[in-house]
Amino acid sequence: MAAPVTARHSAVLADVEDLLGGLTDFVDSVVVPLEARHAELFDQGRRFYAESGAYSDPVRELLLQVRERSAAAGYYTMFVPEELGGGGLGPVTLYEVWRRLYSRYGPARILPFASVAHWSYAPSSLCRHLSARTRDEMLEPYLAGTTTSCFAMSEPDAGSDAWAMTTRARRDGEDWVLTGTKQWITNSPEADWAFVFAVTDEEQRAARRGGISCFLVPTSAPGFAVDSVIALFGQAGGHEGILSLTDVRVPAHALVGALHQGFDLALEGVSTGRLYNAGRCVGLADWALRQAGAYVAERRTFGTRIADYQGVSFPLADCAVEIYAGDAMARECARTLEATGAAHHEIAMTKVYTTEMCSRVYERCMQVHGGMGLTNELRLYDGWHQARIVRIADGSAEILRRNIARKVIGGRR
Repeated sequence: MAAPVTARHSAVLADVEDLLGGLTDFVDSVVVPLEARHAELFDQGRRFYAESGAYSDPVRELLLQVRERSAAAGYYTMFVPEELGGGGLGPVTLYEVWRRLYSRYGPARILPFASVAHWSYAPSSLCRHLSARTRDEMLEPYLAGTTTSCFAMSEPDAGSDAWAMTTRARRDGEDWVLTGTKQWITNSPEADWAFVFAVTDEEQRAARRGGISCFLVPTSAPGFAVDSVIALFGQAGGHEGILSLTDVRVPAHALVGALHQGFDLALEGVSTGRLYNAGRCVGLADWALRQAGAYVAERRTFGTRIADYQGVSFPLADCAVEIYAGDAMARECARTLEATGAAHHEIAMTKVYTTEMCSRVYERCMQVHGGMGLTNELRLYDGWHQARIVRIADGSAEILRRNIARKVIGGRR
């Protein structure tokens, strides 16, 4: 059941508006000018990517500048627990922040979105589960935006079915030794640290009741390698990679959270990712609809504004209806998660709806632009590209529908 709207919730939203105003002022005054001065890098071509397929060194340097300046301004770590030096903000703010950023700055850009730590490769609530010694070793530069991480869970044969993972961690004296392969790991080509999930108890894993643990691994460790960068369709490179771990040795304090209970940490991260993607998709869809609305109001054919043709205007009305529905759905989901601490069913439904909604909005908005909708200049292609990708990332629509159906058949509304 959704959490009720309360006076406290209304006050939180007012505070969020103040925060959003400060954040967008920072991006407008610091990040956008930086982006403009280096516009030649951001054509998604050879200057954007290195020969390896990863981000080029100049792009990495600009991302580093944005992270560090945002951390100094107090925005980068807003979702990190307060006891670790972050803002301690919750799901309601997380959704609102990402929705606002994507709605304001749109697709085919990366620098504005480096202003806030991303759950899968920057400081997040996972930091709360680090050992005291690990915090002392890595947390300060991590919170400052100087270093980044990756969330190494997916494998070639263990994507949607994480229990099928084959990466193993075995005890060797006081250390752990990790061996295995990870795939589709975002930010792995650039990361300084990897949250690596591995099987630590085969019997528990086989019974699907535990036996998976998480370890924080420096990517400079002997035996750790980025074997290749995965280039997604339409791009010369990518931000995801394939990792191999060959007898990678880490100390006992590298364990993140409780032994054999890493799957709980993974669910925490993935839930955050699904809510993030809801905000991303609602924001991107809102941006696209504004572009389309402005275009059809000006574009004329046969002496008439194309906005006056129902074949053009009605699809945009459908976009508005679906964006409103997705936004309302995601806000309620975020509120429920903040109030109860768990909303797997609601997050699954929200992720399915908002990602598919975003794809539909981009299809319509590209269509009403005609041939111009297919050009790089209008940036619509990149929004469509992102929407298509996130229908698979952090749980495909098919897997989530299976989970939703099980709840429904089990009697849940």
